[in-house]
Amino acid sequence: MNHNKLTNKIQSSGGELFLVATPIGNLKDITHRALEVLAHVDRIACEDTRTSKKLLNHYGIKTPLMAYHTHNEAAAAESLVRDLSAGQRIALISDAGTPLLSDPGARLVAAAVEAGIRVTPIPGASALLSAITISGLPTGQFFYAGFLPTKTGERTTMLKQLATIPATLVFYEAPHRLVATLEHLENILGNRPAAVARELTKLHEECARGALSELRNYYEQNSPRGECVIVVDGAPPQAAMDDDALDASLATALKTMRVKEAVAAVAEQSGRSKSDVYARALAVKGNE
Repeated sequence: MNHNKLTNKIQSSGGELFLVATPIGNLKDITHRALEVLAHVDRIACEDTRTSKKLLNHYGIKTPLMAYHTHNEAAAAESLVRDLSAGQRIALISDAGTPLLSDPGARLVAAAVEAGIRVTPIPGASALLSAITISGLPTGQFFYAGFLPTKTGERTTMLKQLATIPATLVFYEAPHRLVATLEHLENILGNRPAAVARELTKLHEECARGALSELRNYYEQNSPRGECVIVVDGAPPQAAMDDDALDASLATALKTMRVKEAVAAVAEQSGRSKSDVYARALAVKGNE
């Protein structure tokens, strides 16, 4: 790839799109740089103008606001890219936290990048990162799943796909669905260690930690309020099957499957490599 050509494409427009993180609760959790950008851009695109107005009024910022949300995202993105291409500097914010994380904005960023407009992150508060760091669970690797589907079948399918991921899992959830979601997580993932972070940075901030069943019982007795972040321990490492058990599984599988099919099935359940299982399969088949 021609680096100079790429650089020129990025800088081909005088406009600039800023992705500005805003507080998730405490209004003091905003950076000096974020305030400077919000005060000096031509316009601020936001989810709810009423919510964003409270933040801007608190800091005396008079920059015009425009609504950018799920219901008008397609048309608004097209309009914003035209303005950015004409040289405007525009900030995108969500109601709280870092834009695009379970909030609209991905369509706008993709269109801006395609149009050669510079996109600049203004980092700051994030419920996702805040919850992980206080959860007490491993932070080296994590998988952000956002909001789970509301339909039971779709939710079950998604959780089964996540069940074998060894990284810490992170979900967002509304308070009225929290208990049901904790129960569903336990049913599909098992009774894993977990944490529920709620009302982060606010007066009634809480992080409850324990097994999924314990958290479900706790919130059945204590109705939660405020948006919740659920952090769940990743899948435990699978103990590899020993040779005797592996040979027995292969012998059973080979009665109804071809060697290739038997190897694939047994490798998945045994925790052993396909090459290792294949070698054992040939030995088992040769001994029959």
